[in-house]
Amino acid sequence: MSPHETSTHETSTAAPEGLLDALDAYEAALAANDLDALDAAFVDAVGTMRGDDRGLLVGHDAISAFRGARGGVQARSLARVEVRPLAEGLALVVSVSEFAAGGQGLQTQLWRRDSDSDSDSDSNYDDAGPRWRIEAAHVTGRPKAFDTTVWRAVGDPLVAPTASGPLDGLTVAVKDLYAVPGQPVGAGNPTYLRESPVQTTPAAAVAALLDAGAAIRGIARTDEFAYNLTGRNEHHGTPPNGAVPTRLPGGSSSGSASAVRLGTAEIGIGTDTAGSVRVPASYQGLWGLRTTHGVVSRQGLLPLAPSFDTVGWLTRSADVLLAALDATVPADPDAPAEPELLVPAELLDLVEPAVAEAFTAFVAGQGHPIGTVQLADLGIPPLDDLRELLRLVQAAEAVAAHGAWIDAHPGALSTVVGDRFAAARANDPAATADAAARLDDVRATIRTALAGRTLLFPTVSGPAPLIAADTAALERTRTATTAMTSLASVGGVPAVSAPALTVDGAPVGVCLVGEPGTDRALVIRAGRMLQR
Repeated sequence: MSPHETSTHETSTAAPEGLLDALDAYEAALAANDLDALDAAFVDAVGTMRGDDRGLLVGHDAISAFRGARGGVQARSLARVEVRPLAEGLALVVSVSEFAAGGQGLQTQLWRRDSDSDSDSDSNYDDAGPRWRIEAAHVTGRPKAFDTTVWRAVGDPLVAPTASGPLDGLTVAVKDLYAVPGQPVGAGNPTYLRESPVQTTPAAAVAALLDAGAAIRGIARTDEFAYNLTGRNEHHGTPPNGAVPTRLPGGSSSGSASAVRLGTAEIGIGTDTAGSVRVPASYQGLWGLRTTHGVVSRQGLLPLAPSFDTVGWLTRSADVLLAALDATVPADPDAPAEPELLVPAELLDLVEPAVAEAFTAFVAGQGHPIGTVQLADLGIPPLDDLRELLRLVQAAEAVAAHGAWIDAHPGALSTVVGDRFAAARANDPAATADAAARLDDVRATIRTALAGRTLLFPTVSGPAPLIAADTAALERTRTATTAMTSLASVGGVPAVSAPALTVDGAPVGVCLVGEPGTDRALVIRAGRMLQR
């Protein structure tokens, strides 16, 4: 019997006519990754359900979108099938899968037979007539040592704490850009990983967490060289969005965010250059902090664009986020008093209508007036200008950091990230030089404008894109997103994303951006706002 063939069905109850044929046809479609046949195998209704260890999908369209992005299943055969008729045209099927690579899985399915009027030409039978379709399914896959879309390496722990402290008992998912003792740095690229030397000492930001009592659970996946915001990685797969399984996780600190959201780590240490902590925090309903540029040492961190690269953390609560911050950056007794809170109109204009509505309700629920301001009135350049400055300088610095390696390894990059580096090289040199020359002045302007002020706005323009979104749609989302994240990135100022909004059943963060050194105050203030 081939790996895809179904074994003789063992059933203690007679199966209704045609049901086992439908089951065999479904298994054959899985083996061939025949998306049309798989779509036809499920009841086409908004109430159709499919669940697994990554979450619950409701609705035929959601299931179809997931399947289109998943790829095929591993070779398997059905070792046992149990059928329990429940009513006329309704049956429960529980089957045990035997995988060619070892291990077993379990599928529980509710099958419904079409009425005669619902029958169509894609019947399971040689003669046209009613067919059986899946109305609900729960899948338990073969056991995995760990989810390789989330983790590159995992231990129990991978690295033990170096001391006892306020982070005792907490575990950390370390983005695969930081030096971790006993591990190479992989940067989200298998070729780079193979050539990377094993590290002997931790990056400074990692050492701070170890010294405070935290243990490293593992090395978490990243978008290649952190040069992406979706969380997709063509080499390792896409980590799950633990909040909404039909949507992308956000990147580039994708694995760190997913590990925290899924409960396999309490702290995810990431990096934020153009939003790589804030975006996955918003997409997955987490707390995420981009620290003041330069306040946390980047020693032992593989760079992308040093003018913007910052250390940041993702957590499920404000308290743990503060603990990670305090373990790394001592509290400043001279931190500014709580400043004026303002909503920048230009940023609110960029968000989707449903996000604007939810954000407006959130602001109204604070119980006190929050003013609106035009960024131009504060002397801050237009958002399109900030985004373009960020794009040009980031691109030049990314090529400076990794261009030689890329040249020496043609074909090593995925298509999306390879195209991004190619576009970076194609930027106008004069425009790039002008952007680099203006950066310090623009940064100083933003910092002056934020003195005594905190800005409040949605972290991103909308919920996470659907997994099935095409590259063109994702590039449009990236453009809209970086228009919103560029203010803090260009300013080199702290920004916290807090899980405050729900739009279309998906989380969207609210972002507080303040003057340099207000990292802790921003988290505390956001925490109070969410308690109202």
